[in-house]
Amino acid sequence: MAGIESSARQRKPTATPSDASEPELVKVPTVSPKQKVAKEDAYNPIVDIFRVLTFLFVASCGLSYLISGGETWTWGMKNPPKYLQKGWWESQWRGPLYLTPAELSAYDGTDESKPIYLAINGTIYDVSANRRTYGPGGSYHFFAGCDASRAYVTGCFAEDRTPDMRGAEEMYLPLDDPETDRYWTAEQLRELRKKERAEAKQKVQEALKHWVDFFAKSKKYRKVGYVKMEEGWKKNTPRRQLCDAAQQGRTKRKIPGREEEAA
Repeated sequence: MAGIESSARQRKPTATPSDASEPELVKVPTVSPKQKVAKEDAYNPIVDIFRVLTFLFVASCGLSYLISGGETWTWGMKNPPKYLQKGWWESQWRGPLYLTPAELSAYDGTDESKPIYLAINGTIYDVSANRRTYGPGGSYHFFAGCDASRAYVTGCFAEDRTPDMRGAEEMYLPLDDPETDRYWTAEQLRELRKKERAEAKQKVQEALKHWVDFFAKSKKYRKVGYVKMEEGWKKNTPRRQLCDAAQQGRTKRKIPGREEEAA
């Protein structure tokens, strides 16, 4: 027993956390809920502003590219859509204009304070976006300030500044020639002429429709109204003769069986 007690007294005590050989624990400062909220509120607003501006810039570029059909990323369109033009919104608010031919003539570009209007088939369009072409001295100035539907078909810009299409189909009719026409009987020739005139009128309609659709579908020009014609104006207007340029394009009938020779 004495040996055991002696051995127990000689045993060294075990090491404690306070020994110099053990690292000291670092105390983590505690943050109160109030301090945590205050820290979260103290952010820099410039970051959020930058994010918003970046989003708006990217969205604007994408929208510009989409609306312009790939023309531009920065809204620099040569021919912006009608709903991006001030005049289009004004016309929507005001409604269509109704101008007499005399009133329409004041919008031929001579007065630079006024827009340039032209009409085709009774519909008025604003062509101010192309003042160089439709204004004074322009190659198509003949069309400004009037309804020159006939000129679009005949090509006689100066002579046919009128909406009167009567007789315009003659430019597509063959010339009568006794030497050639003798290959048909009188009855055959009468039926042939009826067919030729019907086909010629159809060609006039198609030629005019081409230009009507051109202006109606244009992104550059916008419809502003209609021409107000007097009732029965055609009866009071002399029938116009076919202009020289259109007349010169006419040829004789082709003799049956000799079409290749005539060509």
